[in-house]
Amino acid sequence: MDAGGIGLEMLSGIRRSWRVFGTGLGFLAVGVGGVFVFPVLNLVIRERQRRKVIARKLVQLTFRGIVRSMCAFGVFQYEVKGLQRLDRQGLLILANHPTLIDIVFLMAFVPQADCIVKARLWRNPFTRATVRAAGYIANDGDSVRLIENCVGSVRDSGNLIIFPEGTRTSADGAISLKRGAANIAVRAPCNITPVRIRCAPPMLIKGEKWWRLPACSSHFSFDVMEDIDIQPFLAAAASEVLAARQLTGYLQGFFKDERDGRASN
Repeated sequence: MDAGGIGLEMLSGIRRSWRVFGTGLGFLAVGVGGVFVFPVLNLVIRERQRRKVIARKLVQLTFRGIVRSMCAFGVFQYEVKGLQRLDRQGLLILANHPTLIDIVFLMAFVPQADCIVKARLWRNPFTRATVRAAGYIANDGDSVRLIENCVGSVRDSGNLIIFPEGTRTSADGAISLKRGAANIAVRAPCNITPVRIRCAPPMLIKGEKWWRLPACSSHFSFDVMEDIDIQPFLAAAASEVLAARQLTGYLQGFFKDERDGRASN
């Protein structure tokens, strides 16, 4: 390899290391807030509703800062279409889940966002103060209570973000939806605001270490689509159970079409 090729390889390595550093800094910011900021908020503001509103605003500002800093480090660039559709209350936002930081983006965009948090994050010393202050919904294994809490969030004008796959999309891109999101929609009842997320080249995918970034900066695109009206599903089904089943099938096709369309472009 000639000197020019070696120089380009070194430059590429430096740029990738810089992007890895920027990614780690973003994750560190989440932990710092959880250890130093939100515990103080829990102590100072005792009124639960006021604390929740302030905490969610702080999370949004923090995540927005993380997104901007990671852009500055060249980790990724992004674009959002239909952002104005998120500036409402009482939304049920369903999105596909290709990367680890999808929730960071969405909570940076969505005012007063609510989300489902795994039980282990309520015990994690770096995150428990944050999720407690913001009043997020705990997934403690009780599916009935989980659905009830999610329905309550939407009815209380919260903007609930859910990844209906239940986890990140598998490395092969195959999408398989759980029925919980549809159950929430039909029982609330509320329309669905779908968000299609694309990332190329892929980064932070399921089963991959966070520091294994692609050779070049990734590009995220977020498409906030028109609401999906659930009334036809309720009218056509004899029960909420059947309506949820049919709605899940529709959503499965909706997000699968997005994946297939992306693959063909």
